[in-house]
Amino acid sequence: MAATKDELERERSSRSGLIVLVLALCGTSVSLMQTLVVPLLPDFPELLGTTSDNASWLVTVTLLTSAVATPILSRLADMHGKRRMVVVSLVVLLAGSLLGAVSDSLAGLIAARALQGFAPALIPIGISMMRDELPPERIGGAVALMSATLGIGGAVGLPLSGVIYDAFGWQAVFWGSVVMAAVMLVLVLAVVPESGVRTPGRFDWPGAILMSLALTSLLLGISKGGTWGWTSQWTLLSFTLSFLLFALWAPWELRTGEPLVDLRTSTRRPVLLTNIASLLAGFAMFANLLVATQQLQIPVETGVGFGLDVTQAGLAMLPGGVLMVVMAPVSASITRRFGARITLVAGLVITGFGYVVRVLLDATLAQLVLAVCIVSVGIAVSFAAMPVLIMQSVPISETAAANGLNTVVRSIGTSTCSATVAAVLAAGTVAGSPYPSEAALHAMNWLAAGAAFLAAAVGFMIPARIAPVLAGAPVLPGGPPAAVRGDSVRRADVGAEVVVRGRVQRGDGKPARLAVVSMLDRTGRQADWARADNDGRWSVVLPGAGEYLVICSAEGWAARSELRHLSADAVPVLHLDQRLTVAGVISRDGWPIDDALVVLTDSSGESAGATRTDEQGHYEIGLPPLGRYVLTALDPRTGAAESEDVVISAQRRRFNLVLPDLPDPRPSEDATS
Repeated sequence: MAATKDELERERSSRSGLIVLVLALCGTSVSLMQTLVVPLLPDFPELLGTTSDNASWLVTVTLLTSAVATPILSRLADMHGKRRMVVVSLVVLLAGSLLGAVSDSLAGLIAARALQGFAPALIPIGISMMRDELPPERIGGAVALMSATLGIGGAVGLPLSGVIYDAFGWQAVFWGSVVMAAVMLVLVLAVVPESGVRTPGRFDWPGAILMSLALTSLLLGISKGGTWGWTSQWTLLSFTLSFLLFALWAPWELRTGEPLVDLRTSTRRPVLLTNIASLLAGFAMFANLLVATQQLQIPVETGVGFGLDVTQAGLAMLPGGVLMVVMAPVSASITRRFGARITLVAGLVITGFGYVVRVLLDATLAQLVLAVCIVSVGIAVSFAAMPVLIMQSVPISETAAANGLNTVVRSIGTSTCSATVAAVLAAGTVAGSPYPSEAALHAMNWLAAGAAFLAAAVGFMIPARIAPVLAGAPVLPGGPPAAVRGDSVRRADVGAEVVVRGRVQRGDGKPARLAVVSMLDRTGRQADWARADNDGRWSVVLPGAGEYLVICSAEGWAARSELRHLSADAVPVLHLDQRLTVAGVISRDGWPIDDALVVLTDSSGESAGATRTDEQGHYEIGLPPLGRYVLTALDPRTGAAESEDVVISAQRRRFNLVLPDLPDPRPSEDATS
């Protein structure tokens, strides 16, 4: 039996290694798409008979389609299968590469690059697949490696595409992409299994359309603002349209039961701060590639650059890409020991320090390469922590969508960096030449350092996770060991997880819309949580069948908790029976007043509820949103009324009112006289 277990462990380890290898290769291949045509851009106007501005669309259109496709495919991956969406990404990438290889016109190449923009969605989906398929001890290193592929592809892509272009022509670059996409597609189908973790429901098409249009307008304004002019009508129109579309999209996402992006989850402090840090980190990461590459290629005669060609500049950047691979297991080790928050902050501080070195030491090629390597190490460490922080803070059934949003946020950071680099370097040039001056390069490095340090400060504000574990408490079948750090990614043994779906009902029989359901095992460690849709339906992913402490809460209703046996076959219905109310007693001189009118008005004077007291003077009004109100009682028989400013909070919802004494019915002396 022992030998059999050892064989199973070896087989599982070998299978896990193949999954990581294939997904990491896919990530690297996808990130190559971002820099595929960069070395060709100076020659495309002549090759295609067009202008430089038109040729720049070959980069811009990929950015736009990537921003649109990533959140959509990531959400579809959570709903319909992660491997299926990876296959879709690779098929579209293959089609785009093939179209680019056979096209000889600008329109054809723009269409090809638009199709290739679907590929970056593979990275967040792949990270989510690793959480589903790998044993716990391998997730950290695998996620770190997958995150590092963003930088690896950029570092390798420049010299590789330059060499292929010089040797075989520009169509060969696309043919190479065809071969790469085809090989990756075969490997994914042969090695990577389909995940059983899925979220049933309807896809949010209105939300997807609004978000796609809003992101397209935003990134179009950022990407083309330097060309069109930042105050031109087209740039201002793009930003205005983006603002209006986001203003329509956000309320829709908050109202719909199955949103494309769960804004309530996305605005939770850990997720929100991680995404803000990711945006700034994306800015810092892209500055390393853009500024260093330009400085390497600026002619020596200017006294600023090193006069390398595209291929040589790419090779000079290659050590940074190699270091990103080397740092993947190191960053995973830091996360296991100190937590993902510390890993993120440490990586961003290293990144900022690298840019300071870039400013102080850039007189020789070796010094510049050293600084690039320091920045690359910091980027590798910090980027590895971001998906971990996201997956810790969202429901397991939404990890792909949440990582997809994080990827889009980073792409906004890179786009902003690209526009900033263009503006800063164009504003400061060497006298008598079009090349940027040393002061302009240093200014951009200081901006990147500032972005990195600011991101580190934001990351430091992310709450540290603490997972309480009770000594001696039993562990559920397939559940995690007792000594699990709060910063680890939630994951059980491979194949042990079960998806449990159920409903939440209110005491009046209606579904409890947006109720929050949390599942904890007997150690007190959270297994998963979910937010119910408009029909009260929810789904969670648990380490295995067994008993779980189920905690359910919804706005306006008292929370309930119970110990339940849950399995994949069970469809538990959770009931919230006790409605939260504002209650109290209306009295005068210690005597209750029945049939008194009780009204609750908000700060604007609008009624938030009204009722009448019973025979004991008791009243109840449905709990409104917490905040300041005016509570008023009126005795209809005497006309006596009384108001009081009240603050309704989670702790105080009971208010008693004492009406004023009745006026003396005897006439006053003034009246008798």
